Amino acid sequence: MTKRKLWLALSCLFVFSQPAIAKAGQSFASVYSYSKGKTASGESFSPTKLTAAHRSLPFGTFVRVTNLTNRQTVIVRINDRGPFTKGRIIDVSPAAAHQLGFSGLVPVALDLVSTPQ
Repeated sequence: MTKRKLWLALSCLFVFSQPAIAKAGQSFASVYSYSKGKTASGESFSPTKLTAAHRSLPFGTFVRVTNLTNRQTVIVRINDRGPFTKGRIIDVSPAAAHQLGFSGLVPVALDLVSTPQ
């Protein structure tokens, strides 16, 4: 096998073996914190409420999160900061993840619903 054919074969193997996270332009949501505690906004965290963490949106912002795998949506209120992991755009409460039909990680789209006055 020539060097060129070997390089091509290895390149194809690398590209097709990468997880979905490697897809350009995709952002992922994760579920966070099943236990109670304080959020960055000072609120008590409740795993049963439809809340989420985002790096920069103002606290109190409402965001529609769409699971791109099954098209289920939920509207969450931002009350915490994060996620701080590359490739993730939002961390949602367990209640929100349940409505979105996922656990772990899922590709999502976010749409701004409203910002605090």
